[in-house]
Amino acid sequence: MIIAENRAELLHTKQHFEILDGLRGIAAIVVVIFHFMEIAITDYSKNFIGHGYLAVDFFFCLSGFVIAYAYDNRAAHIGITQFFKLRLIRLHPLVIVGAVLGLLTFLFDPFSDFYPVYGFGKTALLFLTSAFLIPYPIMPERYTNLFCLNAPAWSLFWEYIANIFYILLLYKINKKALIILALVGAAVLCYVAVQSKNLSGGWGGQNFWDGGARVLYSFSAGMLVYRFNLIIKNELGFLGITALLLVAFLFPFNDDYNWISESIIVLLYFPLLVSLGAGAMLSPALRKICRLSGELSYPLYMTHYPFIWVYLTYVTVDKPKGMILFGVIPVSVILLVILAYLIMRFVDTPLRKYLKGKLVSEA
Repeated sequence: MIIAENRAELLHTKQHFEILDGLRGIAAIVVVIFHFMEIAITDYSKNFIGHGYLAVDFFFCLSGFVIAYAYDNRAAHIGITQFFKLRLIRLHPLVIVGAVLGLLTFLFDPFSDFYPVYGFGKTALLFLTSAFLIPYPIMPERYTNLFCLNAPAWSLFWEYIANIFYILLLYKINKKALIILALVGAAVLCYVAVQSKNLSGGWGGQNFWDGGARVLYSFSAGMLVYRFNLIIKNELGFLGITALLLVAFLFPFNDDYNWISESIIVLLYFPLLVSLGAGAMLSPALRKICRLSGELSYPLYMTHYPFIWVYLTYVTVDKPKGMILFGVIPVSVILLVILAYLIMRFVDTPLRKYLKGKLVSEA
């Protein structure tokens, strides 16, 4: 059943979609576990969370919905400059924090010594390009990632591109044009899936444009969910929709049909989950958990990978046994969640509050 309530009323009350916040946090934890597991088990078909990289497509779809919900009816009023300030304040402090952590682990990783190889000049460029989201895929030791100090920044690069197009064009286009854009994105995404056999690309110099295909479809699909008010009222709750979300990441990995299964998940399943998440009833007992999960999602996503690089060099150099290896992973995930909380609490939140007070006028 599609909610038929008036959009003006919805905007007036400014409903907060707490289950979607909770799902964002679950997806971020999935990403962290996946990044550990793809090092521990390099054969994705034997990896229980082999489709974990699809969490990025879920993020893009969720972002399209949230940005359209937050700005469609006020983008013209606040203007381009104000919009950019708001998005930079929301996103960029943690980009900088991630770059700093990436630099520190690059310099002080006990299992590697890259600085003598790259020297001061290239190391400085690695930091500056990571801090300002300028792709710089020069490290074969790190699979020529676009951002070798903090690999997940690649998705923030494409998030920024989507935000730029949104404020310059997308918020102005009508529903018909948005449908056409989403269909074009779907076609491009399917082409990428067939050519690459999956939808895991976008993170490196060798698959740079795959990231554009992924954000093009999923961001526009999220906007469509909002624009057409495709919010499906249901009683699945946070736990029920979390279970449905996890199905997408735990689905068996098989190179023969990944291009089909992943295309279906991204094209249809994730927009459906956003619709269900926006319309689900949340138990009061889980409200704080969802709120905290949402608050931690972005700090966790943007600060965990520098330590994944250390984990990679540890595995490469020490070649630990299976039991030791799989003991390190859960402990590391818990520690990274704690670190993300501390960074959120004592760095990101106060810094964003300060910047917003100084730079942003009331809209």
